[in-house]
Amino acid sequence: MSNPLYDNIKRDPRYAQLVRERARFATMLALLVIGVFFAFVLLVAFVPGVIAQRLSEGSNLTVGVALGFAQFVFFCALTWVYVRRANSDFDPRNAQIVQDALRKS
Repeated sequence: MSNPLYDNIKRDPRYAQLVRERARFATMLALLVIGVFFAFVLLVAFVPGVIAQRLSEGSNLTVGVALGFAQFVFFCALTWVYVRRANSDFDPRNAQIVQDALRKS
């Protein structure tokens, strides 16, 4: 059983464009996360000496710990980028599409 509201939304070319843009953006961010994560794993696996280096003489903080922390910061920053784009671009466009579909049904 089909809902006329959903049918109107699915037929709207702006909806298809929004879905494509949102998927492309999310895919790009996901690939960045995967790339950074696997680069760190490969660094640990193939160049452990670099990871084990101390940041300074007498410090207990190593390059590996610093890079691991930097990953968390980077991933949080990417989340902020996605939320900012969703709030400023994707959500208003989505709301407009739904409002227009409500008027049609």
